[in-house]
Amino acid sequence: METEKIVQEYLKHVPEGVFEKAKSIKVLITDIDGVLTDGGIIYDDLGTEYKKYNVKDGLIVQHLKKAGFLIGAITGRASQVVENRCEELRFDFHYHGVKDKLKKLMEALDTMELSLDEVAYIGDDLIDLPVLTKVGLAVAPSDALPYVKSAVHYVSPLAGGQGVFREFGDILLHGKDQLVPLIENLANKE
Repeated sequence: METEKIVQEYLKHVPEGVFEKAKSIKVLITDIDGVLTDGGIIYDDLGTEYKKYNVKDGLIVQHLKKAGFLIGAITGRASQVVENRCEELRFDFHYHGVKDKLKKLMEALDTMELSLDEVAYIGDDLIDLPVLTKVGLAVAPSDALPYVKSAVHYVSPLAGGQGVFREFGDILLHGKDQLVPLIENLANKE
């Protein structure tokens, strides 16, 4: 019962409607820059690109997949660093250098035989708006642009690169009554 209280306190800021929508979600898709990262890009003198990711975001992927969620990314930039991270996390699919994210999403959903209502998407900028306004559950980090935040079902109190993907993964698991059992199972593992 203690775990349930901790989770309730942790997620008390989340509107009940978000948990209700989470019940029908089968796939979680994220943008990368500004969601899994803080949006910054560092280049060294040789042009090598660096990004900083939050390890907590990555840790939840395996638990979401075990719970039956498909995990994907659609990003507007083509970047080897991003491809490497998506592969490391074992995303089910990831598309890079995509300028029309809604078109790419529709193509992907056709192959998966899923509907837009079964998709949760996390995005933070203009390029994400066509997807955010169509999916079953749309999320933005706290530092997304105001017009993006006004178009989503849930705005996380966390900024991009600060664990917004993790928090939303926890929300999805809790919406399907799987977060508390997961925590208790891991806490009691011998």
